[in-house]
Amino acid sequence: MFDCGKIAIIGGGSWATAIAKIVVGNTHHIGWYMRRDDRIEDFKRMGHNPAYLVGARFNTDEIYFSSDINEIVQAYDTLIFVTPSPYLKNHLKKLKTRIREKFIVTAIKGIVPDENLVCSEYFNQVYDVPHSNLACLGGPSHAEEVALERLTYLTAGCSDLEKAQALADVMESDYIKTKTSSDVIGIEYSSVLKNVYAIAAGICSGLKYGDNFQAVLISNAVQEMSRFLDAVNPIDRCVYDSVYLGDLLATGYSNFSRNRVFGTMIGKGYSVKSAQIEMEMIAEGYFGTKCMKEINRHWHVNMPILDAVYNILYERISPQIEIKLLTDSFR
Repeated sequence: MFDCGKIAIIGGGSWATAIAKIVVGNTHHIGWYMRRDDRIEDFKRMGHNPAYLVGARFNTDEIYFSSDINEIVQAYDTLIFVTPSPYLKNHLKKLKTRIREKFIVTAIKGIVPDENLVCSEYFNQVYDVPHSNLACLGGPSHAEEVALERLTYLTAGCSDLEKAQALADVMESDYIKTKTSSDVIGIEYSSVLKNVYAIAAGICSGLKYGDNFQAVLISNAVQEMSRFLDAVNPIDRCVYDSVYLGDLLATGYSNFSRNRVFGTMIGKGYSVKSAQIEMEMIAEGYFGTKCMKEINRHWHVNMPILDAVYNILYERISPQIEIKLLTDSFR
C-alpha cells in the first residue's frame, strides 16, 4: 500500500491554512513553507496564522516551519502546493532540489499564467513529475468553513487510484468526507472554470439580476463546463458530482467566494484595478478567465459565459451590455 509519508504544505494563505489544519489534525506533524520569516515568527508566537483564518488554532510544536523551499522539499515526501496560481512559478524558481520522485498534490484552483497549463500539466511538462506522482484536491470547500469544522466533501484525484486513496485517507476526519477519482485534468479545469462562472454570477448580482436568472446562469454554466471537459479529456464522468457541480454551486452562490465578491464589485461599476485593491485578496478567476479564453482558441468549444466575462474584464465592454447579450443567448 502507498503511504504519503511526511507531508508538507507549500503556501501560507487561507486555503493552505485550512488544509494544514486538516492534515496536522491527522498526522500530528507537517512541514510548512511560508516565504516570509516575519509571518512564521508571528505564527509561532500567536499559535495561528497571523494573516489568514486567525480563528484556526494550531499546536506549533507539531509544525516545522521554513522560509526555504528547498529545505522543505528535501525533507518531506508529499508536497501539497496551495499557492495562488499566478505566484507558483516564482516559488518554484527557487528550487534546486529535484521533485520528480516526490508525491505532488496540487490544491491550487487556477492555471499557471503565461504557460496556460493546469498545475499537474505544469509539474509534468516542466519538472518531469510522472502522472502517477501527481494528484489534486477538489470539491466545494471554502477555507473559512473548513476552519470552522463544518462538514465538507473533498475529492482526491490521481491516475494511480491507490495513491488517490492514500491522500483521501490523510484528509478524512469527523468533518471532512473524501472520495477518489482518476480525472485529475477534469477536476483541475472545472476548478478553474467555476471561478470564472462565479465572477459571472457576481457581475449579475451587482447588476441586480435576481435568483431566477442566477439559476439559469448556473444551469448554463454547468453545461458549458461539461462541453469543455468532454473536449479536453473525453472520459466517462458525471459532471453533477460534488467535485464539479458542487464546487461550482458553492463558489457561484456563497458570500465566502472571493470570485463572486470580485464579480459583484465589477457589476456595481468598479474597475478591475479598484476591485482588486479593495479586496486585498487574489480572485483566481480574473487570471483564469484570460488563460481559459486563450486555451479555448485551440479547442473551439462554445463558451458564451467565458467569452462574456472575458469581454467585461479584459476588453472593458460594459457589463450591462455584455450580460444583456448573454441573456439573449439563454433559453
